[in-house]
Amino acid sequence: MNARRSPRAEGPLFLAGPPRAGAATAQDAHYARKPVKVVIQLPCRDEAEQLPATLAALPRRLPGVDEVEWLVVDDGSSDDTARVALAHGAHAVLRLPHNRGLARAFCAGLEAACRRGADVIVNVDGDNQYDASAIPELVARVLAGRADIVVGCRPIERIAHFPWWKKRLQRLGSAVVRAAAHVSVDDATSGFRAYSRDAAMRLNVYSNYTYTLETLIQAGQSGLRVEALPVEVNPPTRPSRLIRSVPQYVTRSVLTIVRSFLTYRPLEFFLVPSALCMAAGALIGARFLYHFAHGAGDGHVQSLILSALLIVVGTVGAAVGLLANQLVVNRRLLEEQQQSRRRAEWRPPA
Repeated sequence: MNARRSPRAEGPLFLAGPPRAGAATAQDAHYARKPVKVVIQLPCRDEAEQLPATLAALPRRLPGVDEVEWLVVDDGSSDDTARVALAHGAHAVLRLPHNRGLARAFCAGLEAACRRGADVIVNVDGDNQYDASAIPELVARVLAGRADIVVGCRPIERIAHFPWWKKRLQRLGSAVVRAAAHVSVDDATSGFRAYSRDAAMRLNVYSNYTYTLETLIQAGQSGLRVEALPVEVNPPTRPSRLIRSVPQYVTRSVLTIVRSFLTYRPLEFFLVPSALCMAAGALIGARFLYHFAHGAGDGHVQSLILSALLIVVGTVGAAVGLLANQLVVNRRLLEEQQQSRRRAEWRPPA
């Protein structure tokens, strides 16, 4: 086992396992116009018990693919996750020095997969939640150019171990994401996804909690093509670590959606409430003018004050929205520069 420490003292530790079967033969590569590589990444934390079954279900070969690699992202595990991963077939383990959260581990995995030459990155949870038999179809849709991101959508209503409140929250969250991002996905919180190399380089995740909602909203606003694929799930192996309490899950999900909407659609975020404030202020002001015209204005001074306050708040909100909308233009230019830099830097070693 080879270990290579990042130049930073607190950087991730990259463990590489021995070469394993799964790459295409020389004859297959000869007929391929360009070798295609798929990296299946598994963000994990303390998954030593579940990893053997999860890895055993992953494919070694895929149609139209020359090489398949398994990359485990060890998010500061306190158990033997890294050792178990390598012992059960993982080609490499990216070890983060301490727990950074699911979203950070996911992003680290995307970068590592691109640096290993991935043309398609498949993200799978380490707890063996998803039926891995859907991976060939996820990859095929990306390779065929049908989508930049393919989301494996679980049959939420048919999952017996999901409580009713979780099913309702899943549906509500998916509806909000569809409205905010204009992507047709019935299971927005699913982490079972396939990303093209280009999509992986264009995504930015600002949350430390989860990446699922934010990346879909970002993809929709960035013009990436998103498709949904119905998938099945396996029986649960452990309780969810992401949903420790309903209020916490709802609060964090709402904050993620609001922040993403504010980042990518600030004009609508500010303009709609501003317009409502100004409309309410205008109506209240018209009511005051009506009474004033009939000689009863002295008894409705409060309406005049409220009308002025609402109009001022609405005007300020609209101005902030216009300024924020101009920042979106600068952010998109910066993202284009970032994407160019990533294309140059996220290359596999020669």
